[in-house]
Amino acid sequence: DLLFCRGNLFLKITEEEVEQMKEEYWELFMTSGKIDDYLNYKNSRKADEAPAERNGVNQIILTGIVLSTMPVGEYDRRVVILTKEQGKISAFARGARRPNSPLVGALNPFSFGTFTMYEGRTSYTIQSASISNYFAELRGDIIGAYYGFYFLEFTDYYTKEFNDEREMLKLLYQTLRALTNPHIPNMLIRYIFELKALTINGQAPQVFQCMTCGNKERHAVFSAVKGGLVCSECMKDVRDGMSLDPSTLYSMQYIETSTIEKLYTFNVTEKVLTELGNVMSRMTDIYVGKHFKSLEILETLI
Repeated sequence: DLLFCRGNLFLKITEEEVEQMKEEYWELFMTSGKIDDYLNYKNSRKADEAPAERNGVNQIILTGIVLSTMPVGEYDRRVVILTKEQGKISAFARGARRPNSPLVGALNPFSFGTFTMYEGRTSYTIQSASISNYFAELRGDIIGAYYGFYFLEFTDYYTKEFNDEREMLKLLYQTLRALTNPHIPNMLIRYIFELKALTINGQAPQVFQCMTCGNKERHAVFSAVKGGLVCSECMKDVRDGMSLDPSTLYSMQYIETSTIEKLYTFNVTEKVLTELGNVMSRMTDIYVGKHFKSLEILETLI
């Protein structure tokens, strides 16, 4: 019998049950694409291995998405990965640029999987990688690819090293999956991503009541400077007020309160899309304040 960890419980199961569990979790992940289902699958594979995620004294296994890579020296790479376990990390991949390196195709931006690393005093060194999703569909779609690069660059800027970034990892993964769905406009995906990222980081605008008095009944305008809705009685000093269509307001409420897995399940009219764009343009100017090179390139293409 083997011990398998589920949450805080340790269950005694047979080897046959382990194999069945692995198949069930794999099928679930392939259907849903959810990170949690992928992690359940990976954990089930470790049911008959040593506990925890360390194979040796200084070896650690992390699950995440490659945000960026850059060449170092003649054959090495520096890789930035957003991980479930340790937030954003930087790691070195020695020899990864050699044509015969097993890492040559595994450390490209968008690659999602598990990374086995040596943990040194001041840095990580990648030893191997097991990639479950390369998001290869984006390679044939230059517009979709640059939306993806924008989401990677935004995430890299917005996340911190050794911080709990599990929600941002889930958001990024589901957003990249949404880019491969032809039924959702890329522009809508962008606005959903931006607003949910602000929400995760505690900067969500107030879209349910007046920022000043809390009134929910009176007519209100949206002020990015104030950080949300301001009712007719409190808007005297508002200089950037926008009147929003009720459907735009409802969309923002849904984005802020929905689970990440259910974010990309709706569409909007052109009017609502335009208003969401105006709102998010002002919000990102104020609360992000970063000029992204990938977005500059993207805007020349659309």
